[in-house]
Amino acid sequence: MTTQDVFFYVFSLLTLVCGALVVLNPFSRNPVTSAMFLVLTIVSMAGLFVLLHAFFLAAVQILVYAGAVMVLFLFVIMLLDIKEEQRRRIKTFGLVAGGASVAAIVGIFAYSLFQSKLGPASPAPLVAGATRPLGELLFSRYLLPFEMLSILLLVAMVGVILLSKKDLK
Repeated sequence: MTTQDVFFYVFSLLTLVCGALVVLNPFSRNPVTSAMFLVLTIVSMAGLFVLLHAFFLAAVQILVYAGAVMVLFLFVIMLLDIKEEQRRRIKTFGLVAGGASVAAIVGIFAYSLFQSKLGPASPAPLVAGATRPLGELLFSRYLLPFEMLSILLLVAMVGVILLSKKDLK
């Protein structure tokens, strides 16, 4: 086992554990703690990009997601300024509707992936860290995953707002 293999397993384990702790946070019910675990998840994923010799993607991952997007999430969380005892209780209808929405989105993504006419896997082009070939590759061959990621970020932001919303009684 090489050093690169060890780092891969370490970064993969950190990504999975921190990603699970974003949702299942046993340490605190404070949403800021979950946001900090999301930062750790993003940094671990940047480590995986470095192992793939995608240094530009690792830098963008840190600067854009761990920097700008997390500042936006923390701004929304702190702007709402909720106390732990003022949080809404999860209602059955909301849970069922949310589960149905997630199932519908996963179904639409799966349907679009199965309907796409993907040919046999061709060798990945060598990008070598240049931004122009990377941008052309993202917006041509990998457009669907790129757009799926943008929808996922939008859903995450709406989820943060809805989860931290106070109950009006």
